[in-house]
Amino acid sequence: MKEILREIGMIARALDSISNIEFKDYDLTKGQYLYLVRICENPGIIQEKLAEMIKVDRTTASRAIKKLEMNGFIEKKDDPHNKKIKKLFPTEKGDSVYPFIKREHDYSNRVALTGFSETEAETLFNLLQRVRKNIEKDWEYVKKGNKRVY
Repeated sequence: MKEILREIGMIARALDSISNIEFKDYDLTKGQYLYLVRICENPGIIQEKLAEMIKVDRTTASRAIKKLEMNGFIEKKDDPHNKKIKKLFPTEKGDSVYPFIKREHDYSNRVALTGFSETEAETLFNLLQRVRKNIEKDWEYVKKGNKRVY
């Protein structure tokens, strides 16, 4: 069996490392850009949904969100119908950084797909979505405190 997950892991770590270096000038470190992008693309998202999108636990999301808020990239606003819910919105500063992050993402996509035909890129995308959906089942299961049987 091919070490597919090892390859995916190496790709993800390399891209994350590149992004952390390139976004350092904006005071975005340790993957905070991932959160900022999702908030910019989904203004008003709640923390729980954001954590689910990024596939991290609530504590990890909470730490990143707190740093983004302290650095002026995002703000929390009360939900008008439920005071317990805090919605996340980009600030002007967050909105101004988003296009740079998006350009980096688009560039990395182009580099990653260099030499691929449109059909190959589409096939790869579909296959990776299937892999993600398979993994999400285990992620949900383990997140609820269960143990997988190997």
